[in-house]
Amino acid sequence: MQSSSTLFPVALLSAERRGDLSEDVYRIKAGNSPDPSVELAVTRLGLADQPTERAVPVILLHGSFSNRRFWYSPKGIGLGAFLARAGFDVWIPEMRGHGLSPRNRQWRANCVADYARFDLPVIGTFVQEMTGQAPHWVGHSLGGTTLVAALGGGYLDPNSVASVALFGTQVTRRYWPLKLPPVVWGARLLLKRFAQLSGPRLKRGPEDEPIGLALEWLRWQGLFGRFGVKDRDWWAGLAEVRVPLLAVAAVADTQDPLWACRALFEQWGDARKRFLRLGREDGFEAFGHVDMLVSKAAQDQVWPQVERWLAQAQSTPHAAATDYPVPDDCTASEGVALPDTRLRCD
Repeated sequence: MQSSSTLFPVALLSAERRGDLSEDVYRIKAGNSPDPSVELAVTRLGLADQPTERAVPVILLHGSFSNRRFWYSPKGIGLGAFLARAGFDVWIPEMRGHGLSPRNRQWRANCVADYARFDLPVIGTFVQEMTGQAPHWVGHSLGGTTLVAALGGGYLDPNSVASVALFGTQVTRRYWPLKLPPVVWGARLLLKRFAQLSGPRLKRGPEDEPIGLALEWLRWQGLFGRFGVKDRDWWAGLAEVRVPLLAVAAVADTQDPLWACRALFEQWGDARKRFLRLGREDGFEAFGHVDMLVSKAAQDQVWPQVERWLAQAQSTPHAAATDYPVPDDCTASEGVALPDTRLRCD
């Protein structure tokens, strides 16, 4: 089969109509990773009766123990389907060994550093080749963490990113017992006995995660640990990122708490940024980590905010910070609020 890309091998696995939506599934085999067996599935959603060539591209990154169904259910419900019906060109990658992406030979050792350095740049390049536009990126939880690592590490060219939206994403929460070397050594020895963490068994989601992710997280949490790799400090790199940001945090999220999401927002280098707090006092439901995006309340209250952000970011992609109206109760350093009475700066 002829490749769908001129840059690397890409196979079109299927092209189906799902009700009012079109669903094309591609599999990328770029061969840019140390493990040449890596293949990534990317699903493209659009309206079946309308061309997507000129639509604004949006890439949705799922979190841990998840797959493309987080964004798009078999019944055509989800933020991905919502954005496609709103006229966006939606692309949903699945990380190594998740959903339609097969497990690579070294799957056990997969980690955020691999996703950020090798996979996200390939996905972004392919989408931009297919659409002719720099895509917007939306990440939830681990998907957001991977996106942050790719930008902070300089692996993903900011000029090829129209904007970023992060949901329940943070990297500064610390578990202080893990600062004790004996605790970390014991945890590492225990985890190395396993190849994976089972999402169904842990009741965290439909997918398994490679143990490499857990070992990487332990390293970040260690006494001299940091968010990054040996030669690159991803956290410090965020201060140099010049990409518009929407950071969304839920008051009832106990996994990635609001204060930690706020810290990442403050570290972001671009002044074109907004912090959206989801809580009852802000006019929203008391959302948690998952239902901030997957729930009937999210469909009514959160999804339209994403659509509004993408539309405004696309219309003013190179606007300076002063081009956005700043409410009286915010300072420029805090970012600016979306034009909605339910939004406020923290």
